[in-house]
Amino acid sequence: MDDRIEAVQRMQDYIEKHLREEISAADLARAAGFSPWYARRLFALFTGLAPSDYIRRLRLRNSALRLRDENCRITDVAFDMGFGSVDGYTRAFAREFGCNPKKYAKSPVPLQLFTPYGVKYQHIKRRDEKMKEARTVFVQTVEKPERKAIIKRGVKAAEYSSYCREVGCDVWGVLTSMKSLCGEPVCMWLPRKYIKEGTSEYVQGVEVPCDYDGEVPEGYDVIELPAAKYLMFRGEPFREEDFEDAIAEIRNAEKKYDPALAGFRWDSENPRIQLEPVGTRGYIELLPVKECK
Repeated sequence: MDDRIEAVQRMQDYIEKHLREEISAADLARAAGFSPWYARRLFALFTGLAPSDYIRRLRLRNSALRLRDENCRITDVAFDMGFGSVDGYTRAFAREFGCNPKKYAKSPVPLQLFTPYGVKYQHIKRRDEKMKEARTVFVQTVEKPERKAIIKRGVKAAEYSSYCREVGCDVWGVLTSMKSLCGEPVCMWLPRKYIKEGTSEYVQGVEVPCDYDGEVPEGYDVIELPAAKYLMFRGEPFREEDFEDAIAEIRNAEKKYDPALAGFRWDSENPRIQLEPVGTRGYIELLPVKECK
């Protein structure tokens, strides 16, 4: 892989690890292994942001999630996130999200959160070699309650890459800002009855309680999902550069698996669910099932 990309990824990793500390140009230069001037130039080239803007947006993102989930003071969040004053934090929050942090903490609304994509994983080239060692796929039953899903539809997408080309990658930031029943956004393959004419089978969304009456972002739809059983297929942790192999590993396991062995049959009336591929936890998909009678 390009040494420049590796250098930028090291800077991103350093920022993530030291986000609550003061981060200087010299710190990032040491992480990159280049001069401060060249390190800054590389960072802007591959992320589209100056390091200071990247750090500010990442701190604001994390602060918004804290205000959403924790009963904390604005003052504490501001200083914990490295802002020099509450007024400065409030102004930065308002510029980024268009609302006051105090008001947001009392009544969270969907926000367009910054998503810090690692540049290394955007430039991975498909390798010929596969993960060669035998790896375990874990399968367990999961029950989901009756719920709603707030979704953003695509046009013809049947998987993540084509969906991003149609809709863009900013959807994930909005969904991440919304509190989910399962703790994170989801990707879904919708059964026919949930697909509107001229829209995609594959969507991204967030699962919320049945009584959710909060704001729905413009351009998003709400669907109602019944209580359902799922078989969760989970692979072993993987290196981020091996994510395609990790997904293929799960798909192969799903094709070979006979749900009747666990007293189930596949359920075509509920959506199949994909969680964000995160190497440290393993790739996860959930397939809906019904009990055999």
